[in-house]
Amino acid sequence: MDSKVRERNIARARLKFLESAESPPPLVPENIRDSWQRSKYLGVAISEVVVPYQPDYDRESRLVRAAAPVLDRLEQTLAGSDACVIVTDRNGWVRDRRVGELQLSAHLDRVHLAPGFSYAERFVGTNGIGVALEERRSSVVLGTEHFNERLQRVSCAASPIRNPISGRVAGALNLTSWNGPVSALMAALAREAAGDVERVLYELSTSSERALLEAFRYATHYGDRPVLCLGQDLLLANSAAAVRLTGDDHRLLREAAAELGHAPRTRRRVRLTGGQSVLVRCRQVDSPAGIAGYLLDLVFEDAPEDDAPPRAGHPGGRGRGRERRHGPGATVGGKPCPLPGLVGADPAWNTVSHIAAHCARARVPLLVYGEAGTGKSALARAAHAVTGAATAPVVVDAADPRYGAEVPGAADPSGPGDAPGRGGVSGPGDTAGAGGLAHTLRAAPAGPGRALVLRHLDAVAPADAPAVAEALAIAAATGTWVVATLGRASRIPDTLLRCFTEAVTVPPLRHRLADLPVLVESLLRRTGAGVECAPDVLPLLRRQDWPGNIRQLEAVLRKAATGRRTYRIEARDLPPSLHTAGHRSLSAWEAAERDTLVEALLAADGNKLLAAQRLGISRTTIYRKMQAYGITLPPRP
Repeated sequence: MDSKVRERNIARARLKFLESAESPPPLVPENIRDSWQRSKYLGVAISEVVVPYQPDYDRESRLVRAAAPVLDRLEQTLAGSDACVIVTDRNGWVRDRRVGELQLSAHLDRVHLAPGFSYAERFVGTNGIGVALEERRSSVVLGTEHFNERLQRVSCAASPIRNPISGRVAGALNLTSWNGPVSALMAALAREAAGDVERVLYELSTSSERALLEAFRYATHYGDRPVLCLGQDLLLANSAAAVRLTGDDHRLLREAAAELGHAPRTRRRVRLTGGQSVLVRCRQVDSPAGIAGYLLDLVFEDAPEDDAPPRAGHPGGRGRGRERRHGPGATVGGKPCPLPGLVGADPAWNTVSHIAAHCARARVPLLVYGEAGTGKSALARAAHAVTGAATAPVVVDAADPRYGAEVPGAADPSGPGDAPGRGGVSGPGDTAGAGGLAHTLRAAPAGPGRALVLRHLDAVAPADAPAVAEALAIAAATGTWVVATLGRASRIPDTLLRCFTEAVTVPPLRHRLADLPVLVESLLRRTGAGVECAPDVLPLLRRQDWPGNIRQLEAVLRKAATGRRTYRIEARDLPPSLHTAGHRSLSAWEAAERDTLVEALLAADGNKLLAAQRLGISRTTIYRKMQAYGITLPPRP
């Protein structure tokens, strides 16, 4: 068909489509038909180009730097021609443009196809850039195929630019010229130029990213088991993992990998957002620049968690016998295995409880990982109590300043009921650390029925590691159950790691929110005030991240119980920060403003007009601030 005749037919089909509810006829290419329908549904303008403008953007981004040498070469090739080359990011924002003809440059300026403007399909309708990004494949849009009539004087061909490491679309390379019979050449040139940009992107990638890609390719070369590779700003997943994981699952697994990366001999069960458990085996990936990230082998468990005994390599599974014993009150078949004074039925917590109880009975040295406030020391004490021991564990804190070491991050007790005080020694035979950490450990009561807990193992000075390891080995040889706790340490000397046969990771509170009701009930019993929570309190507690874990939850409940107005804790008794749903980090001024707003709203029983009057601001401002901070309030009585 003659090109002029084809253009007229396409133009008539477009007008008929805009005037009726009928689908475009088959003479319109399928990708153009689909784009027209999307554009019409979105209400894109057909006679005016109305696009957002974003003048402030990173002109030194990796994509712009990778595209620059390719554009420089094309600019020389296209000099004097009626063509231009454009690079956009993955959202359609134009980041660079090179034009070979002044008249074409002026036209592109009039239709805002210039750096800082967005040519995403949802703003401009059918165009080469928008269709290529929407469909993730090369596209050609000729003259009258454009949805907006002001673009019909030009033809364009675009090809996605993919990140060679992650495989994701990073942007698009587009060639635009005056309307004419050059579409085949333009499409080939656009694909070739996009490939050149991708090669430069690979050269600009870091050694860590290349190490992760190599590890991922090697792990997925054979078999189809689910594999996930996590870097600081990179996530790689094969199809077996991608189809079963959500964005929230990625976050949970990233946090688990950061913990397991320091315990290469362990596995861990992670409960996903859909309620299913997955067994995670983590391997740290190294590069010349240091730790590149983590490679995760995943085993999705469709059977109940306790149907099979842990295998070697499972958290606490190394060197275990085939039989498992359970402590007092324990049950099997997937039911909770509670430890004295501790509650919860979360699968990950349940596994940790079983392993800790087994290690306590068998006197197997145990290394307990976990964030501050998760209850690591409390777990050790409860597991020791399961054995029927008459004495409490001796707790030594390696972060005590008397030992000349500092723990990374907070040095508070690692959970409710932990040893009181900032550090030092607690338990039978409390002694000072005047002779150093190793001397304190050797001086602790030892023998069958005894337990020695070394908190903050990551605070042990490297120079003291051999002596500390020797002291722990001597204690274990006497029949003492040796336990150590630590958080997210970067490196632990192998001399110390070899002291422990088993390792577990205590899940943070945000990963076991199903246990929140029983945890709240248990923590409130500790207050001795005989109070309970109103029904609208738990939803507020459940949506928090709880960076301080159980310790933070206990502090919130104690404060609310002390300041409550009725016989039970109401939503209004919780601190202002718990009445917001936003997770953005706030400045001190913003946090103070948010708290003032919440307190005023609570004092006014949710009456926004009254709260605004008391604060001296308008009700509109109240609504705007509530939305900005994600403030929600309990329903008015």
